[in-house]
Amino acid sequence: MIRRAPRAPSTPPSATRRAFLLAACAAAGTAMSLGACATGIFPFIPDHYTFSRDQVQEAVQRKFPYHRSVQQLFEVALTNPVVTLLPDRNRVAVHVDAHLASPLMQQPVDGAFTLSSELAYDAASRSVVLRSPSVDSVDMQGSAAGYAQQVNAVAALAATQLLANYPVYTFKPDQLQFAGVNYEPGTITILTNGIRVQIVEK
Repeated sequence: MIRRAPRAPSTPPSATRRAFLLAACAAAGTAMSLGACATGIFPFIPDHYTFSRDQVQEAVQRKFPYHRSVQQLFEVALTNPVVTLLPDRNRVAVHVDAHLASPLMQQPVDGAFTLSSELAYDAASRSVVLRSPSVDSVDMQGSAAGYAQQVNAVAALAATQLLANYPVYTFKPDQLQFAGVNYEPGTITILTNGIRVQIVEK
């Protein structure tokens, strides 16, 4: 009669991944703390990525200049976007120069719009995108003040067309995968000097 040796208990996938990462850390040398690896996915997949205001500025800049005709009443031109980070509101603001012309007004007028947006992750494009844009302020000179409702409607339309779901940072595939494990962005936090995106396992 042949006796079979008892089968060793199976190792959970999470434990296997953890053991693999610990072994990789040990192989990397003593300069790296093993505890640092044990508490996260560093250094192969960091627990967060941070990109700068300048990167957002560069992405938004590609949308300008913006020219639109609105209901045949206004010709609007928006130029010179300036991105500002608003950590207290966890939003991104975009200040733009505005130029409006209309048969309702004796002459074209200049001014500025300030638009702002939340940030969200779009899994289909692997991008951090602008989401839920709104108009923070409208400052127009001259006769445009008499058409505040219409001008605000123009600004709201511009906010939607310019900012809604527009990508400001796109992850490369290798930034979100390691050793067959997929990761994805989690909480997005706007700081004074950049935007911090948490990275979590799917």
